[in-house]
Amino acid sequence: INHIVHNGGLYKRPFNEAFEETPMLVAVLTYVGYGVLTLFGYLRDFLRQWKIEKCQNATEREEQKDFVPLYQDFENFYNRNLYMRIRDSWNRPICSVPGAKVDMMERVSHDYNWTFTYTGRVIKDIINMGSYNYLGFAQKAGTCQEAAAKVLSQYGAGVCSTRQEMGNLDKHEELEKLVARFLGVESAMAYGMGFATNSMNIPALVGKGCLILSDELNHASLVLGARLSGATIRIFKHNNMQSLEKLLKDAIVHGQPRTRRPWKKILILVEGIYSMEGSIVRLPEVIALKKKYKSYLYLDEAHSIGALGPSGRGVVEYFGLSPEDVDVMMGTFTKSFGAAGGYIGGKKELIDYLRTYSHSAVYATSLSPPVVEQIITSMKCIMGEDGTTVGKARVQQLAENTRYFRRRLKEMGFIIYGNEDSPVVPLMLYMPAKIGAFGREMLKRNIGVVVVGFPATPIIESRARFCLSAAHTKEMLDTALKEISEVGDLLQLKYSRHRLVPLLDRPFDETTYEETED
Repeated sequence: INHIVHNGGLYKRPFNEAFEETPMLVAVLTYVGYGVLTLFGYLRDFLRQWKIEKCQNATEREEQKDFVPLYQDFENFYNRNLYMRIRDSWNRPICSVPGAKVDMMERVSHDYNWTFTYTGRVIKDIINMGSYNYLGFAQKAGTCQEAAAKVLSQYGAGVCSTRQEMGNLDKHEELEKLVARFLGVESAMAYGMGFATNSMNIPALVGKGCLILSDELNHASLVLGARLSGATIRIFKHNNMQSLEKLLKDAIVHGQPRTRRPWKKILILVEGIYSMEGSIVRLPEVIALKKKYKSYLYLDEAHSIGALGPSGRGVVEYFGLSPEDVDVMMGTFTKSFGAAGGYIGGKKELIDYLRTYSHSAVYATSLSPPVVEQIITSMKCIMGEDGTTVGKARVQQLAENTRYFRRRLKEMGFIIYGNEDSPVVPLMLYMPAKIGAFGREMLKRNIGVVVVGFPATPIIESRARFCLSAAHTKEMLDTALKEISEVGDLLQLKYSRHRLVPLLDRPFDETTYEETED
């Protein structure tokens, strides 16, 4: 299903997103695959129970057999019999900077992935298609690293205190003023952890008697923050404005359950780029609904800040909107800036309130000084305040890499999810056996990829997720595309029925489709 939206002038640019429907045969075979794995799992559990097969997993001691089990039965069953088969696809240790290429420690398993041993060999120069290094600032040399090293020698590595006590450095103040200027907001506050920026600040903003309207595909940090807040949570369909508007109308008409009193606050939670789908929030429509129904908007720009917009200022700039229309602008420094931590930007009253009431501000140790300097230097580079055009060139390079990579994958016949401008590129695998096979085959060809399955995705929508970077050269992308195509043929992953026709004279942002035979 392709969305090309203009929507009565709300959008100042074409908005193209593709979520091709799963072919029926593939869906059936995926369910059959999980069914077979489940049957074999029960058979192996039976053999383990009767000591015919050695039981490798953690079990309760005999004297504790009448206790309540530590794990839910299905969760433990899934880990034991399905996840363990392909466990070698995750937690691979790298031993270099996570740049465009990485070095990886080789490991082997002699007991079907229950344990791993390291061979001592290092696999060199693997093309890194998995790290969130969007603008290529994960480097071991350059101005950012030199500045961070200088600050490390002056301030040390840790602060050993919270911001409210002895951990408020001049560098923290400088960073927050710079972030506010970069975002175009009145004030900003920085936190030491991106996940905690969401999970610890949402409870400070809403509580009992408030309503949270959350996109069904929001990140776990937003989900946890919403649950910790004690507010009522209602879920709307992903990027579906009709679903959101219906919830807003119902909330205003019916009010709180039982008492029918008006909600104290209504907070809409959305992300800029959704990290599993590669889709971009329909921000102009969300803002229009927010204004119409007098609610608040919390925008998580973890993946979009630095990666979208002509000057890397995120999804607000991408759509040509005003930052004043977003009540709470949240983002992280862990991706485009090659550092750690997160921020919240908005009105001065909001930030002053969070400095006092946010658990992350009051109880958490403040950001490490070298990390702060890495953020400051990379952000100034993006803004052009370092006297060069390197930052702007990186933003443009990322946009070019994104469009080129997505277009080529579609031409090959893969099912690719998401927006054409999103640097997160999910390639659909579907079947459980193909999750591990794809990761292993790509690693054999010196390409490092991230494969994702249940519970991070719906059970039949397993995928490989590529994250593009400005550090990727065209030669690297062409090498990766060649190997992806080869593995796609080997594993029969080219499911798409809407294969792109590669036309050399086609305008850059136009798309021609050819219906292929089933």
